[in-house]
Amino acid sequence: MELRVNGRALVVTMRTPGGDVELAHGFLLTEGVITAAADVLTARYCRSVDATGRNTYNVLDVALARHVPAAATSLQRNFYASASCGVCGKASLEAVRTCTVFPPDGDQVMVSAETLAALPDRLRAAQRVFDTTGGLHAAGLFAADGSLLAAREDVGRHDAVDKVLGWAMLVGRVPATGCVLVVSGRASFELGQKAAMAGVPVLAAVSAPSSLAVELAEQAGVTLVGFLRGMSMNVYAHAGRVRTRDLSAPNRLWGSGV
Repeated sequence: MELRVNGRALVVTMRTPGGDVELAHGFLLTEGVITAAADVLTARYCRSVDATGRNTYNVLDVALARHVPAAATSLQRNFYASASCGVCGKASLEAVRTCTVFPPDGDQVMVSAETLAALPDRLRAAQRVFDTTGGLHAAGLFAADGSLLAAREDVGRHDAVDKVLGWAMLVGRVPATGCVLVVSGRASFELGQKAAMAGVPVLAAVSAPSSLAVELAEQAGVTLVGFLRGMSMNVYAHAGRVRTRDLSAPNRLWGSGV
């Protein structure tokens, strides 16, 4: 899908069709272009036809409100265009920490280890397309008590997260105070970036985090959970938000990383 802003092409992303307006809002939020749903006047499909003349619905144009600076759509200004590669180091870490308008470091939410352990299965139960194809990633936004707020699937991990965070913006849940973002794959730098930009205090992944994701989480104030599988997990940053039992208990629910 090609995303245009005020008629100008901004980015092309490989996505699973569906939730395109959410995807656009989430992408623009996590790239620092918008901070509220009111920043967008309209989001409409443009005419993009295939060989038979049918509209493919693969071009979406977003018109920004007058109060949104035009410079915000400049890729030269927008450091995330390069930071999303996940290997850009200290400059990218500092940029995320200083540029998010919803810093999660002050969020006092507490989540029990037992609740966290149950979230991958709850996310998996919401993956309807995965049941058919076996080939899509998923992202889910949960309340601290473990209730599912929204889940989205996409062939791209980043797009699945953008769709969920776009949903949150459209329903007035940004900043995502008191929420847990769960992803079906690994926790990369760019997913940590997206969580920080949306004010998500807890990011949990069923697989490993990258070292840069851990460093970003430490600096941005995001609790980062990895290897969230079955009855165990590792907490790599800001573990104080995870409420655990006595680690000496014989039936503990978490791994040694908590």
